[in-house]
Amino acid sequence: MTVLETNAVAVALPSIARDLHAGFADIEWVISAYILSFTSLLLPAGAVADRYGRRRVLLIGISLFALTSLLCALAPGATLLYLARALQGIGAAFLLAPSLSIIGHTYHEGAAKDTAWAFWGTAMGVMMVLSPLIGGLLSALWGWRAVFIAILPFLALLGYGTLRWIPESSSSVVRPLDPPGIITFSVAIFGIVFFLVEGLAEGWSSAPALSGLGLAIIMAVAFVIVERARSHPMVDLGLLASPRFVGALIAMVGYSVSAQVMASMLPQYLQNGIGLSVLAAGAGMLPFAAAMLLFPSVGRRLGRHLTSPAVLAIGLSVTAAGNAVAGLAAWQHLPWLALVAMVVIGAGGGILNGETSKAIIGAAPRERAGMASGISATTRFVGILLGFTVLSSALSLGIRSALSAAVPARDVLPMADAIATGTFADARAATFAQAIYSHGFASALWTSAIAALLAGLAVLLLGRGTTQR
Repeated sequence: MTVLETNAVAVALPSIARDLHAGFADIEWVISAYILSFTSLLLPAGAVADRYGRRRVLLIGISLFALTSLLCALAPGATLLYLARALQGIGAAFLLAPSLSIIGHTYHEGAAKDTAWAFWGTAMGVMMVLSPLIGGLLSALWGWRAVFIAILPFLALLGYGTLRWIPESSSSVVRPLDPPGIITFSVAIFGIVFFLVEGLAEGWSSAPALSGLGLAIIMAVAFVIVERARSHPMVDLGLLASPRFVGALIAMVGYSVSAQVMASMLPQYLQNGIGLSVLAAGAGMLPFAAAMLLFPSVGRRLGRHLTSPAVLAIGLSVTAAGNAVAGLAAWQHLPWLALVAMVVIGAGGGILNGETSKAIIGAAPRERAGMASGISATTRFVGILLGFTVLSSALSLGIRSALSAAVPARDVLPMADAIATGTFADARAATFAQAIYSHGFASALWTSAIAALLAGLAVLLLGRGTTQR
């Protein structure tokens, strides 16, 4: 359900923009607010579940997720929608973290453990494949609000099943919470996102943008100080002394920026750049999502013969190539080539999907495996969040650059915002708007390709001498 409310909503973004008369910054926050609160609370939600009862916290998460999904569906404007999305992200954290803890507690040995986690991974993969189509279908038939309403019956069933079949459990070893670490980390990430979003909208030297940047720097420094001083920190910064561990984290960020974030951005390109309907855009995402689902097996086969940094570098190279070709396809307006490139991006992402988490956990000492697992999940979503924000900025700047050569300077910013959100009103100029959007999206794709390539090089350099597979 947490995957559905990310990928299905991404397909509906152009519809949301048109219905709520939302600007590009508003649309960014619809995705960013959800991922920001979800990412910030994923680690502490697991600790809360272990301490106060996994079933109890899961039921709270289900209730909060249901309530906030309803608030999203009823939102009358963009501001209230992304505020509701931030609350929905909190519900998502308290839905996913105790679920994982329940699986780990219930199935903790032998074949049962392997089967349980394989089933969970398969379910996540299948939902990744289906969620764009589900989002497109719901939006086409009943509007974007249906994306939030349709999940409510399933949450009710989940709540019933939890009450009926899941026994209460908690950990005998209480993990201390780290409120100062949680707050400073969350505010630092918020400051970076605020700087990128408001800098694009108001100017990079504007007061809102600079205040966001200043807040991010101050809170990042505070986070380091707090974590070094605590006996039980949320993140053991000593792990960063390992080049292999740092390389694996960089690989996770590169994977998130070049592959996972495309689940949110490609549906917008299919609609605003190619001109597909919301339903066709959802269907158009299936090859990308299917490749993401199928290619982890290729990554596992490569891992039998190559070191972990080598597998990561291969996966990042494939995603870099896919993004580069997709950028060329967008620039030249070749939809067929764009769809082929999307499969390549998905294939690279599939290779990286399991290997990134494995590399992070494998690079940490065994007694830090639990913390490394949490860091892996957090890094994944931080990468998605920052990647979405940075690539959205590249998209908008690319659109502005393309427009500056075609329209008077006074018209560039309002037209760029309308084209970026898919709300350009002049139907007679639809081909022009699609071409401009495609040029802007090419900038985002090439930025993503460069990020993946640099991440791959960093992984190889930091992983020199590694023999572990």
